[in-house]
Amino acid sequence: MGLFITVEGGEGGGKSTNMSYISDYLTSKGHEVVVTREPGGTPLGEKLRAVLLDKTITEMDYSTELLLMFAARAQHIAEVIQPALKQGKWVLCDRFTDATYAYQGGGRDIPMEKIAVLEEWVQGDLRPDLTILLDIPVQEGMKRAALRGEKDRFEQERISFFEKVRESYLSMAKQQPNRYRVIDAAQGLEKVQSDIQQILDKAAN
Repeated sequence: MGLFITVEGGEGGGKSTNMSYISDYLTSKGHEVVVTREPGGTPLGEKLRAVLLDKTITEMDYSTELLLMFAARAQHIAEVIQPALKQGKWVLCDRFTDATYAYQGGGRDIPMEKIAVLEEWVQGDLRPDLTILLDIPVQEGMKRAALRGEKDRFEQERISFFEKVRESYLSMAKQQPNRYRVIDAAQGLEKVQSDIQQILDKAAN
C-alpha cells in the first residue's frame, strides 16, 4: 500500500502552491504520486464540485451540502484513491474528510456525530496516514484569498464562519497528534516549505 497524505487549511493558506511543492519533492525521492482534490478528483466529482461552489445557488440546505460532499468522496475513493494506494502509489489530496468536519461541522454547525456516520459508511477504515494543516489567522488568509479574484459560494461566507472552521481544524490537530502536522502558513513561503520538507522526510522513513 502507498501512503495517503492530505493537505488541509482555510482560505489563503497556500494549499495550491504547497501541493505542487509536495508533489515535486516526493517525486524527486522516487515515489509515484497521484495528486487529487476534494470535492472533485473524478469527472463526476468535479461536476458535484461545480454545484457546491456555485455562488448563484443561495438556498442549498446544509444537509444537501454535506451529502453532496460525501457523494463526491465515495466516487473519489472508489475511482482514484483506493486503486492508487493498492498499486503502491502515494496519494496527495487537497482536502479530505477533515475539511467536512471543519466546514460543515464547525462552520455550519452540523453535529459531528452525523458526519462520523457518513465517514464510516463511505470510507470504512480508510483514513489519511499524514495530514499537513496549513494554519493561518483568518483575516490574513482572507486578504490573500481576495487576491485570487472572484469568490466562490464558500468564500462569500462571513468571517465568523471561517473562525469556526479554523477552530475546528486546530481542535482536530490537538486530538490526533499522530496524524496531524501543523505549519504556520503565515510565515514566508521558504520557511513553510522547509517545514514541510522536514515532515515529509520523517514520513518517508
